[in-house]
Amino acid sequence: MGYVAIKGGGRAIAGAEQALDALRAAEGEAGVSIPPSAIEHQLRYLHGRVLSEGGLYHPDLASLAIKQMQGDTLEAAFALRAYRSTRPRVPGPEAMDSSGMRVIRRISSSFKDIPGSQRLGPTFDYALRLMRMELLDESPERFQAIAARFFESQDVDTIPDTFPKVLDALRDEGLLAPPPAGRENRAFDITREPLIFPVPRSAQLATMARGETGSLLAIAYSNMRGYGDVHPTIAELRVGYLPVYLPHPETGEPMEAGEVLMTECEVVAMYDADDEGGLPAFSLGYGACFGHNETKAISMAILDRSLQKGTKDGPSNPSEDPEFVLLHVDGVDSMGFANHYKMPHYVTFQSDMDRLRATQTKAGKSASGKEGES
Repeated sequence: MGYVAIKGGGRAIAGAEQALDALRAAEGEAGVSIPPSAIEHQLRYLHGRVLSEGGLYHPDLASLAIKQMQGDTLEAAFALRAYRSTRPRVPGPEAMDSSGMRVIRRISSSFKDIPGSQRLGPTFDYALRLMRMELLDESPERFQAIAARFFESQDVDTIPDTFPKVLDALRDEGLLAPPPAGRENRAFDITREPLIFPVPRSAQLATMARGETGSLLAIAYSNMRGYGDVHPTIAELRVGYLPVYLPHPETGEPMEAGEVLMTECEVVAMYDADDEGGLPAFSLGYGACFGHNETKAISMAILDRSLQKGTKDGPSNPSEDPEFVLLHVDGVDSMGFANHYKMPHYVTFQSDMDRLRATQTKAGKSASGKEGES
């Protein structure tokens, strides 16, 4: 496909951008702009999704991107990635140990009683999906009292700083294979290295961690529906703040630089025989992403397990094919390809019309010749 440069139309393009911004402001109540802090805290699931799909943990800029792009998650993620590409890189941290997460939600569907107990935390799982009409006219006083009442009823001193991992109990019992020895702490950097298949598991996880939530869910759902064979149980689903350690600029020793809000999901699935002749054990699927996004983490864990199966035995379904999955879950790439059809295709379409006219003329002459012969 060929493209040609387009000249002219500059005033119209500038006007379209002005119209977009005017539309954002035209219906603002009393001329009040949404503060970015309100986006981060009141639209936290939307905010977390953009953090994850943008691949940059910067809560303030994620709020700005959502505001600027008027709630379009794909455009907001695109803006975050574009900004990220302009910034200098710092030395990457070693692999983080998620057992040090400051947990706000922690559940297991594999066991009723888990070390440290279930912590339901903030979730829609147990609420009715009914419209709360009182939120249409929520007074500032009532709004501010909601959090105050909740925290007054909590004894925060009784909450542990960290919680043990459910998978450790399975490993202690020999039901889950131990982590492979000699693992590299260096993860594949998908922002600097191209995906040339086959790719390591870290590249698969990194690609899915930045993938679009709906795309991951759709392909994982195909596996659950029968185009695959992963029917997992959630060993542990965690949401919380994970400390990030970076090397000190002078000593090189790791130091805590901050923390990131993350969602982590570990699922156990069908058990496999040990390749080295050991006892069969459950297989593990893993998912983790920025922000509070449980659907994405679960979908990612399912696909991680299915991709492991496809890599080992060869893919028998689309969800087990690394090329199919990894090249079709990136929302920014998908959006760009779909939206590029809005760009001028005048020359290529003129060529299509010329070929169609020539084909019609040839077909018409052929039909006339046959009628003459008859």
